[in-house]
Amino acid sequence: MNWNLKKFFTFRKATIFLLTVVFFFVSSAMGISAQKNFARTYPASKNVRLQLTNRTGTVTVEGWDKEEISISAFMEAPAANIEPRSLSGTIDINLVKDNQGRNEVGNVNFLIKVPFSSSVDIETRMGNLNVSNVRGGLVRAHISSEGDITLTNINADNVAAENVIGDIFFDGTIASSGNYRFTSTRGNINLRIPFNSSFRLIATAPSTRNISLGDFANSGMRFGDGRRVVGQNGDGSATISVTNQRGSISFIRR
Repeated sequence: MNWNLKKFFTFRKATIFLLTVVFFFVSSAMGISAQKNFARTYPASKNVRLQLTNRTGTVTVEGWDKEEISISAFMEAPAANIEPRSLSGTIDINLVKDNQGRNEVGNVNFLIKVPFSSSVDIETRMGNLNVSNVRGGLVRAHISSEGDITLTNINADNVAAENVIGDIFFDGTIASSGNYRFTSTRGNINLRIPFNSSFRLIATAPSTRNISLGDFANSGMRFGDGRRVVGQNGDGSATISVTNQRGSISFIRR
């Protein structure tokens, strides 16, 4: 075999090997990418409850006019296991349980659409929680460490929002005999509610004494030493409790 022919076969083998390696890595990348996306749809009754326990990542829940729940998630590597359970009108997603024993799991960012009348119960360790256009019996958002909570256009009888570091924003109505609780250690708590809302209030900001009632300041509200405001607006049918250890509390007229 002459020298030129030997060079040709050597070049051909190298090219085939290179293409094989490229194909392997492209295939692997496509497989990894496929594992990072999750999408599922469930039929829902009018009083469905969504219960979600995440580890880290942003969770966005939006109400819509369809009688179904749409769950989409983008998972950062290493991808988490997601195994939703549907039982007796409750959709339960628990990433802590589904990934028990795994030390390394990437952020999981959720976009979930639920019927307007749904109850929503969300808990995560770190990341922002956003809920909008929901009018079920319950809206609960809990962050055990850091992240903002944004609740927009909410019409629920019971609302609870709690984080450690981060802002809390509530924009919604106050139902008669409803119960509303907002708690943070460090951040700003802003509540935007209708002026004609009727509620009993206990608002506490022990470190900053930064409590602003805005248009809701009236003779029925007692400021005390500035650390706490106790009082009533209207007939006081609902209960609002707000505690912010090292941040501000503000009421805004809706």
